[in-house]
Amino acid sequence: MTRYKRERLAMAVECTVIEHYRHGALEDALLKGLAAAGKDVNNLTPDDLAPADEFHIGGRQATIDFAAEFKPSADTHWLDIGSGLGGPSRYVAHTYHCRIIGVDLSEEYVGVAGSLSRRVGLGGKVSYRQASALALPFENNTFDGAYMQHVGMNIADKAKLFGEVHRVLKPGGIFAIYDVMRGNDGIFSYPVPWASAAETNFVEAPATYRAQLAAEGFEVVKERNRRDFAMDLFSALQAKVIQAGGSSKFGLQIVMGANTSQKVGNMISMIERGTVGPVEMICRRIEVNPHAENM
Repeated sequence: MTRYKRERLAMAVECTVIEHYRHGALEDALLKGLAAAGKDVNNLTPDDLAPADEFHIGGRQATIDFAAEFKPSADTHWLDIGSGLGGPSRYVAHTYHCRIIGVDLSEEYVGVAGSLSRRVGLGGKVSYRQASALALPFENNTFDGAYMQHVGMNIADKAKLFGEVHRVLKPGGIFAIYDVMRGNDGIFSYPVPWASAAETNFVEAPATYRAQLAAEGFEVVKERNRRDFAMDLFSALQAKVIQAGGSSKFGLQIVMGANTSQKVGNMISMIERGTVGPVEMICRRIEVNPHAENM
């Protein structure tokens, strides 16, 4: 396939991904959900938003555990790839006193992320831009570190993704990944939270990630399978829902829509079967990208 065809295919996939995540009135729906849950929408904290703005397996706790693995230094500059509604970036910026720019394909998500950040007083620490992870709008050697959570599953060209991250990181910079990855060759069930059909699902095995990262100039310094964490979490959440007599009025169902239970159910079933599971990788940018001259 020629470079032109690859780029056209990537653009078509990105348009489909945007449609998968589109809500249309997301900020209004989130604020109504917060009010229904008893929150004062004019006096919010980052923790108030956590049930709905951490769109990945494990939510806020996963972000806490993940960030503890790369621990940004104070006053450093970080890139959040696929920043969604901004939950992880707000947590990381507030906890570690660093600055973060988030990029996301969805203009709607970018707008809501910025608005929510201003509502909780973090507008000066975090900012967001609509952009593709395959064409990051930043100069070389801009960031001290970068991370992404549940993003690679929507990107087929991981070599291009990792090459772009390598380009915008400073030498020795950390690139942290928390993605759903393949565990076996079991049948994939749709829909799932990140894809309605196979055309936008690009889940790969950890070995594929490691090989592509090495080819684009990264070394993996730590890897952690989070399947057990996910299964324990799902069990605890199920028990909580049963005890409460139903789901909370403010949660990811606002973001995922009417078929939330089907998406989550398919995902949990595949994690139980070992077909997929969440995996963390902490990587370091090596000085030279062997493919830089072709980028």
